[in-house]
Amino acid sequence: MSTAEGLQPLTEDDIAQYLLHRPDFFERHADLLAAVQLTSPLTGRAISLLERQVEILRERLRQLELRTAEMIRHGQDNMALLQRLHQWTCALLATEDPSALPERLTAELARQFSVPQVALRLWDVQAAPGAPWAVPVDEETRAFVQSLPRPFVGVNPGVQPLQWLSDPAAAASVALVPLRPAAHEPAFGLLVLASDDPQRFEANAGTDLLQRLGELAAAALGRLRSPRTSSPEPATPNA
Repeated sequence: MSTAEGLQPLTEDDIAQYLLHRPDFFERHADLLAAVQLTSPLTGRAISLLERQVEILRERLRQLELRTAEMIRHGQDNMALLQRLHQWTCALLATEDPSALPERLTAELARQFSVPQVALRLWDVQAAPGAPWAVPVDEETRAFVQSLPRPFVGVNPGVQPLQWLSDPAAAASVALVPLRPAAHEPAFGLLVLASDDPQRFEANAGTDLLQRLGELAAAALGRLRSPRTSSPEPATPNA
């Protein structure tokens, strides 16, 4: 058709729309499925339209299989993580002596979650004489902990609490977890986790698990915040 006659030239979109609205076209011209030759992006050889469609479907199936495998792997990782969290919580609940809780908490945390270095400091608590977790913490450090609304994760920031670790120089990435009895209440301690792997505690990593760890730790260690005293028996009135 000539454009001089006022008709627009046929475009690829016109052809595509024609085929979309006439699915019976290839039923009436089945020979075209084998006659049309395309270049396969996978092998580089000439293939038929039907073979190309099979390639596309196979690639889509492969992508679905990869996504399914990834979802299964994430599910298995999450189950393993929940199991470790469960075992750690059980260890805290099984500790009857409150003064033994801090050391049990940090030791089990390092073991269950394979954290190379763990340190803990508490203040305003009933401390056992000479306990490492009860070494006095200066006001500047306390103010820093109070300023953390959520756990901090990332590269070593060089703050003073890292000196509580057994080997501060080996802390390539760290997590700082403030311990609060409840949200928006003052912190009474800080949990420090460190690794020599810079990717272990990445700055863009989520902190939900660490937040839960901090809440559980604060709930367990809350037993140290005040002495356990029994209430006196009420006086018996004279007959």
